[in-house]
Amino acid sequence: MRRLFALGLLLAAAPAFAAMQTKPVEWTQGNDHFSGYVVYDDASKAPRPGLLMVPDWYGITPAALDKARQQAGRDYVVFVVDMYGKGVRPADDKQALAQVQTLYPKPALMRARMLAALEAFKAQAGKVPLDASRIGAFGFCFGGSSVLELARSGVALAGIVTFHGGLHTESPAAPGSVKTPLLVLNGAADESQKAAIVPFEQEMDRAGADWTFVNFSGAVHCFALETADKPGCKYDPRAARRAYAMMHQFFDERFGRSR
Repeated sequence: MRRLFALGLLLAAAPAFAAMQTKPVEWTQGNDHFSGYVVYDDASKAPRPGLLMVPDWYGITPAALDKARQQAGRDYVVFVVDMYGKGVRPADDKQALAQVQTLYPKPALMRARMLAALEAFKAQAGKVPLDASRIGAFGFCFGGSSVLELARSGVALAGIVTFHGGLHTESPAAPGSVKTPLLVLNGAADESQKAAIVPFEQEMDRAGADWTFVNFSGAVHCFALETADKPGCKYDPRAARRAYAMMHQFFDERFGRSR
């Protein structure tokens, strides 16, 4: 009986088990409504850096939320960005293509939506363990294009990382306008981006950007997405492992974190 009583006291005094939290967040941009998620580990209440994450052209899916949890770990609060609008969730490639085709020709709209998401993320400070003074961003495929448009807007963040993101824009950055350091992770065998690489590098030089461009040999589009398994859009474990390590090293540097 004494042992059971003592065990009960210990359990009562023990902290609740920490868990990865995934909480919905809604915001607006103009007349449009958006719905994303904030993801973080509640093991600690200490504020930590935040990362905007823009998924590939399928938008917010269970796989995208899993990716957000994976990258958040105990180091970051991750904000999963909705670029299409509340309730717009493509079910197949055709629907996804229709969504991105409405946005790619409108970089000003993409920038406005990214800036609205950024403000919605900052507003989470005090509700979640976010240090709103330390924010970066990363994205995949279309999401990579989206975070590059955020960089082109002139916003100053800690850093931006793209995984096999689209490099072209209909509205190149103005001279001296890119204030956020960039890490661009590209598949060397990604035929969709080869012609855009040199123009992109020239654009970033004119914009005064602090940029790093990495090509992974043999990797095609979608190389960092475990669910990708089609010709020209396929997961590459070697390239993905190295790319994620580079991203975390980059953000460690940008946030002054040592491991």
